[in-house]
Amino acid sequence: MNTTRSQESNEIEVEVLEIDGVTPMAAKESAQPQGDWQDWRQWGGRVRRLDSRWWPLWVFLGLIALVLMLTVGLVFAAIFLIFRICLKIIRAIFG
Repeated sequence: MNTTRSQESNEIEVEVLEIDGVTPMAAKESAQPQGDWQDWRQWGGRVRRLDSRWWPLWVFLGLIALVLMLTVGLVFAAIFLIFRICLKIIRAIFG
């Protein structure tokens, strides 16, 4: 019976070379703990560019925004027309 083998831990050490064709950044070890706000620094150009994988979401949200703008515009136009018609009726009666 091999007791030394059963007492050893069965750990495997691996190094990640590539994930989906992208080399992962090396982990930085720092003495100071970093806050959550510093994570935003890594976003650099990502915030300014729209990821092409999300285009269906942006199209859907754009259509919703367009429908909402058209609805608000039509409501304002209807209120304006009702106001103008009421003014003409009042002028016809009293004027």
